[in-house]
Amino acid sequence: MELKTKSLKELYEKDFYLWVQENLKLLKNKEFELVDWENLLEEIEDMAKRHFESVISYMAVIMEHLYKWEKFRENEYMGSHWKKSINTARMQIADLFDDNPSLRRVAQEKDSLNKAWRKAVRRLIVWFDEDENKNLAKKYFGRLPTEEDFPKDCPYTFEQVMEYKPWLEEVKESTETPQP
Repeated sequence: MELKTKSLKELYEKDFYLWVQENLKLLKNKEFELVDWENLLEEIEDMAKRHFESVISYMAVIMEHLYKWEKFRENEYMGSHWKKSINTARMQIADLFDDNPSLRRVAQEKDSLNKAWRKAVRRLIVWFDEDENKNLAKKYFGRLPTEEDFPKDCPYTFEQVMEYKPWLEEVKESTETPQP
């Protein structure tokens, strides 16, 4: 028994797919004492973490593009790809929530929003460092921005991340303006 468990642990490093198949067979046969529990539990934990990290990553993309739209959009032609990116990320999050409903609750927590915001800020800093955006960095910050140039806490609620469409506000404002 000990020899089989040891070789299963070695298999984890050498052939992950086969390791999974062997552990699955042991579980189906109820041979629980032979299962590589240490690595199996770690893998289960990592599976959950991957889904959570995906939601955080998609929320960061949404926050980054919402913030660019609100603060750094120079003209009406700028940002159409931000809109597409926001909509795509929202669909991806919705799919994850459909398959993993409990992720919605976790994603709404302040810590999750702030984690996503920190990633969004790093993405914004990199965006300003791209050659085509350095003029915007100079205009808005007088230099390349740092993390200190952005709000420390997430400026968006979960509802805004999932639903806010600032481009609709602009359409609404333009239709409310009286025409001469």
